[in-house]
Amino acid sequence: MTLLPTIKQLLSMEAVGQPVIIRGWVRTKRETKQAIFIEVNDGSCLSNIQCVLDSSLEKNQSIAETILRLSTGASVEIHGELVPSPAKGQKVEVKCQQIKLIGEAPSERYPLQKKAHSLEFLREIAHLRVRTNTFAAVARVRNRMAFAIHQFFQERGFYYIHTPIITTSDAEGAGAMFQVTSLDIEELSKSGTLIDYDKDFFGRKAFLTVSGQLNVETYCQALSRVYTFGPTFRAENSNTTRHLAEFWMIEPEMAFAHLDDNIALATEFIQYLVATAIRDCAEDVAFFDQRIQPGLRESLERIVQSSFARMSYTEAIRELEASNANFEFKPYWGCDLQSEHEKFLTEKVAGGPLVVTDYPKEIKAFYMKQNEDGKTVAAMDVLVPRFGEIIGGSEREWRLDLLEKRMEELGLDKEPYQWYLDLRRYGSTPHSGFGLGFERLLLYITGMTNIRDVIPFPRAPRQADF
Repeated sequence: MTLLPTIKQLLSMEAVGQPVIIRGWVRTKRETKQAIFIEVNDGSCLSNIQCVLDSSLEKNQSIAETILRLSTGASVEIHGELVPSPAKGQKVEVKCQQIKLIGEAPSERYPLQKKAHSLEFLREIAHLRVRTNTFAAVARVRNRMAFAIHQFFQERGFYYIHTPIITTSDAEGAGAMFQVTSLDIEELSKSGTLIDYDKDFFGRKAFLTVSGQLNVETYCQALSRVYTFGPTFRAENSNTTRHLAEFWMIEPEMAFAHLDDNIALATEFIQYLVATAIRDCAEDVAFFDQRIQPGLRESLERIVQSSFARMSYTEAIRELEASNANFEFKPYWGCDLQSEHEKFLTEKVAGGPLVVTDYPKEIKAFYMKQNEDGKTVAAMDVLVPRFGEIIGGSEREWRLDLLEKRMEELGLDKEPYQWYLDLRRYGSTPHSGFGLGFERLLLYITGMTNIRDVIPFPRAPRQADF
């Protein structure tokens, strides 16, 4: 089977006068006395291609019957000739010679008849929403960004490591994890029998991972530069526009790297991804700019062109306290910065992207390197205007005695982490890394406001339907 050119390819080819075959889904059908105009889209780009049937073709009974059954959402195959278009806004169109209805979409039942639907409505039919302009554009941007992530790291000598989805340790120490078991929990509950994890598949409690970072550190301490990019899971009962139970994380790790190296990589990374989106997803970014977030393209271009300011967490709190701004959450030293604080810092204080460093150790993960002041850790968050935090990372605590002491302070059981501590016992090195939530990146690049709209199959509290 030879793949036919997509609509995107046809619209960019110098193929006027050539025979073409179009396969896709009908967006609109419009009839006049002279002709029938069918807009077809195959998902390869935002643009439709207009297919024109001369009304005389309706004298053919087979074509006439096909036209009658043709409606929005139906799949078709059209044979014709690519010709210059007299209409504004399109260079070419297809002069139809044959049309075949492949799959009907009866107008009385197909739910996407209108040109505009609310995002709330589309979430209720998530299996069909990708047929709309908005969600098809999100899917194309998501695809390009996933590829760009691999390009970025591969070009810089990083190795892609597949880290496990099932784990026995909590990377964040927060405990909001989905448990994995082969035991019949329902039967055990009915019988009132205590759970004996020695009889479970792994012989102990196991969970879906919240991060690939701890695992990828093992390869960092042998291959120097590594990254993982895969699904992660958090069982937080958060019904917000920025939380998912299942999401994708990008987590690079570098040996012999300190906090400044980490910041340099993170800022270069975000600028690379944004520049790629502007260049390679121009049509879709223009759509989001027009329909979803006015001024989006300009804000993305500023990120690419800007240098990133830098301040410590202590300096950031001082700026927030001195501002007298009416925050919903009052800032104080020791608080976790909220989205409103991060937006204020980027938009009002720094006037652009900002890196905040040296957070209080009490609000950061156990594995972060402790600073000499005994109060803060060598952590960093990359903040961008309009959004807030987009990347979070740190230099890792590579000194065994200090890491063990911190785990004791937090009451963490060391037994599941013995392999992690071994990395500090044998040939330990300073090393750093960060995490970028893929869906949060997509929110930023597309201007979409709900994280459930930038992942194909959203998983959230009470939502795992398909």
